[in-house]
Amino acid sequence: MCRYFQLNQTAVEKLAARFGTPLLVLSINQVKKNYEVLRKYLPRAKVHYAIKANPHPEILRLMAKLGSNFDVASDGEIQTLFDMGIDGSRIIYANPVKTRAGLLACNSCGVRRMTFDSATEIEKIKALCPNATVLLRLRIDNKAAHVDLNSKFGAAREDALQLMLKAQAAGLNMAGIAFHVGSQTVVSDPYLQALDTTRELFAEAKAAGLNLHIVDLGGGMPIPEEKVKFNLPEMLKQISARLDEDFPEAEIWCEPGRYICGTAVNLITSVIGVTNRGGMPWYFLDEGLYGTFSGVLFDQWDFKLLSFKKGVKKVRATFAGPSCDSLDVMFRGVMTAPLEMGDLLLVPACGAYTSASATTFNGFSKAKFIVWEDMKHRIEVDTRSETL
Repeated sequence: MCRYFQLNQTAVEKLAARFGTPLLVLSINQVKKNYEVLRKYLPRAKVHYAIKANPHPEILRLMAKLGSNFDVASDGEIQTLFDMGIDGSRIIYANPVKTRAGLLACNSCGVRRMTFDSATEIEKIKALCPNATVLLRLRIDNKAAHVDLNSKFGAAREDALQLMLKAQAAGLNMAGIAFHVGSQTVVSDPYLQALDTTRELFAEAKAAGLNLHIVDLGGGMPIPEEKVKFNLPEMLKQISARLDEDFPEAEIWCEPGRYICGTAVNLITSVIGVTNRGGMPWYFLDEGLYGTFSGVLFDQWDFKLLSFKKGVKKVRATFAGPSCDSLDVMFRGVMTAPLEMGDLLLVPACGAYTSASATTFNGFSKAKFIVWEDMKHRIEVDTRSETL
């Protein structure tokens, strides 16, 4: 069993009274617990936190302190870590399509490890980072993934060896293979299938004179979702056993994002408007698609909206955000307790791809962040047990 962070009614009400809403509450202890699960069940893997999921400074500082490495996608993310004193040797530039600014940032910040998936990337890297250590990003089919990254990134299996040979010929340190099976992968099969292909490519590369020695599992480790069942420890054990069997001497990396931060943040939001349209109640919240609920659009995530009203018959309702944009409607026809002006709602497990993609559109400020561990000695907390 693994416990994840969820505030109780007392905590929600006290925090809202003190700080107002919308309010994001981060548990750094939950981040640590998530990291420790990966270290326990994937003991050989060097964790590279994908900071795009949530680059909150407290998360980055904690992950650095715990010994984590980092996955970055841009010059901005590279500079953020560099400014925090994180050495470039702990960073992988994992965006398969890089900008000139990103490669120049690698030079100035000492980042030498990166991925590629095409011949044009080899030429860019050769020109600006000729001493780079590179991993080929391999395309892996997994249509069951919550977000299928392989529709955009990854080299085809039939092109892989020639691309690796081309990288080596360009003077780059052709060191290994990376893949990403897609977000919220709840069984080990896609990882095992990817490792089967990786094992074949390792053998082909060796026969062609290449010395591959790194396997990067990417991310995709799931977090709890309503009506989705999985056993994360068992899943990770199966992956770890395959790594020991097929890659006993290789260096193993992984790049979790959602798994590290997704369950570590709660949103407290309040009802600022109530009306009826077409026979259905509409509830307007002080947080919307342009804020924390950006994950509805950009991450296709189905957030839970928890009310503390008990013993009332639920109604079907629509939830909209505070902006003047008619697009700013998060949920339509969902069941909820009837709500009134000022009612508070709790949104658990909203730490990934939410505040990271929030904007200040229409002049609305981004939701304030507080760290739970700075407050919990004054406020009660509850956690929910979930089987991972």
